[in-house]
Amino acid sequence: MNTVHEQAPPAAPGVLLRHHLGFTLASALVLWAMYTLLRAALLLYNLDLAGSAPASSLAQSFFNGARFDLRLVAYICLPQLLSILSPRAMAARGFHIAWLAVLASSTLFLGLVELDFYREFQQRLNALFFQYLGQDPGTVISMLWHGFPVIRYLASWLIFTLLLLAIFRGLDRWARPRKTGSPCPAPAMAPWYTRTAVFVGSFMLAAALARGTLQQGPPLRWGAAFTTDSLFANQLGLNATLSLVDAIKEQFSSRRGNRWHSALADADARVEVRAMLLNADEQLVDEDVAAVRRRASPAASTPAIRNVVVILMESFAGHYVGALGGRGDVTPYFDALSAEGLLFTRFFSNGTHTHQGMFATMACFPNLPGFEYLMQQPEGAHRFSGLPQLLGSRGYDDLYVYNGDFAWDNQAGFFRNQGLRHYVGRHDFIDPVYADPTWGVSDQDMFDRALRELQDNDGETPFYALLQTLSNHTPYALPENLPVVPVTGFDHLDEHLTAMRYSDWALGQFFARAKQLPFYEQTLFVVVGDHGFATPEQLTDMNLYRYYVPLLLIGPGIREKYGSLIDVVGTQVDVVPTIMGRLGRPYTHQCWGRDLLALDPTDPGFGVIKPSGSDQTVALIEGDRVLVQPPDRAASLFRYSLNAASIPVKQEDKARSDHLHRMLDAYLQAATQSVLADTAGAR
Repeated sequence: MNTVHEQAPPAAPGVLLRHHLGFTLASALVLWAMYTLLRAALLLYNLDLAGSAPASSLAQSFFNGARFDLRLVAYICLPQLLSILSPRAMAARGFHIAWLAVLASSTLFLGLVELDFYREFQQRLNALFFQYLGQDPGTVISMLWHGFPVIRYLASWLIFTLLLLAIFRGLDRWARPRKTGSPCPAPAMAPWYTRTAVFVGSFMLAAALARGTLQQGPPLRWGAAFTTDSLFANQLGLNATLSLVDAIKEQFSSRRGNRWHSALADADARVEVRAMLLNADEQLVDEDVAAVRRRASPAASTPAIRNVVVILMESFAGHYVGALGGRGDVTPYFDALSAEGLLFTRFFSNGTHTHQGMFATMACFPNLPGFEYLMQQPEGAHRFSGLPQLLGSRGYDDLYVYNGDFAWDNQAGFFRNQGLRHYVGRHDFIDPVYADPTWGVSDQDMFDRALRELQDNDGETPFYALLQTLSNHTPYALPENLPVVPVTGFDHLDEHLTAMRYSDWALGQFFARAKQLPFYEQTLFVVVGDHGFATPEQLTDMNLYRYYVPLLLIGPGIREKYGSLIDVVGTQVDVVPTIMGRLGRPYTHQCWGRDLLALDPTDPGFGVIKPSGSDQTVALIEGDRVLVQPPDRAASLFRYSLNAASIPVKQEDKARSDHLHRMLDAYLQAATQSVLADTAGAR
């Protein structure tokens, strides 16, 4: 008697694909939930460090943290998404379960480690992790064993790892097709075009999560977590794994390999750099900890300056400023303003990009090899001895007005961490005169809004403000009906210089209206270029015209006390101490520049400059000499003259070259060690 077997019905097309997608989505939700719980554990474990952070700030941390967590989830689930293209890869259930379990376990371990890491250092996982790994293993193991509950953490990690493995196995069983009374058929495969369409849609979603934002511009960076006034809440919004990955990239990237290497003994470098930076009215403090932390006791300012406004002009090249000898009448309004203040004729930017001008000018820290992107690098989370720290500690109100998006170059994250609180950016302008789709509103819109904000801010509390222009940046944000005559006669630079002339006009309108407001007579205005730009004329191997920018001080008593022109060499790191010196009150700082108005009359001034990116050429300018040091080549010494018909002359002066080279080595070495050790702040 033959037994007849009932034939199983064919499986519906796409069963394997639906199973795979269900498993992937459920796994992603589990990972997201785990990272949220780790953030909650970090909060509860370190709740005593939260200080007076309100519940709203802590809630904001979890909202910010969700974006970082989803970014990590997208990366972890990438193999599952790629598997959609291959039936064989989707069917490899063991691999997917193992992959998720290993990655979840690894990131869980980092989250557990961070509980005490944050308590110890009040920072998320960063380069310190690797510094300890590089120390004596016996000492490090002993410290961990005796200082932390190692057994408890390892046991917890093992238990939760097994739990995660069980969860992923359970999700795999849950996502499988339900069995019927008939034998379970082999899953039918969806056609290739269906799999391709599903893959494209899934990959686009994952890419959006990995970027962390749907807005135009850069992907999510650590600064996006710095949205509250609580440092604890801001740090809480970060993700342990992503923070450590950022530190790994910086620790082992080519930029790290380009970091300035020690050429002097550490003690010798400190002696040299202290001799370079200390003014007569300054005394060192914390000598055993900080390289150049010092207490300044400036003479009382006459008359008193109450407020400070720093105006950072985009691409405002000194080579084309009429008051500095530039031709073409590009900056008539700035030239007129120069007659009302003190103009520095030999001033340079520390770098060649805006973000370098921002941190050098406001945080008075130089542009260093390996740290050209300081505002975006982990070390950018350090507190520097800049204007936000020095004036914020005195109770000043603050303001930052900018045409563009503060997410660019991590501006909001960097400056909020420094202590600057009030921002007006691209999305805060209503009915602007002109809004460029790439960058933001026009300079006249920015200055108009700045005037309203400053007028509203003018009260019993003194204030400082940073106003940053943007129209003079390609593609130039210029209104259709220009209020200025376009520049001609400069060939390919005509459009660029027209934008510069427009920015100059907007600056002039700002001052014309500001002079009518009550705060004007008590305010020090600092107008400085963020950097220059390439010119047909090349001034030395470093092309100093890329760095040559104006610095103009306008304020009560400035011109009367210091005159109209000063030829001393300075760079953007000198701006903060020069400002603080005019306020006439003692202060402790660690600026890598000097009060340029408190120098000995025989001091020609100096500055260290470096281009952006991977070009590791550095230079030191002193008086009318510049030492240019390319990587892996001998240095060259030049004598230069700005905006003159004479060409730079290469000098054969070994004694002076050696002296400047030692200064350059000491400065870069001490500053690099300072930022690596997080000792660059005022305290």
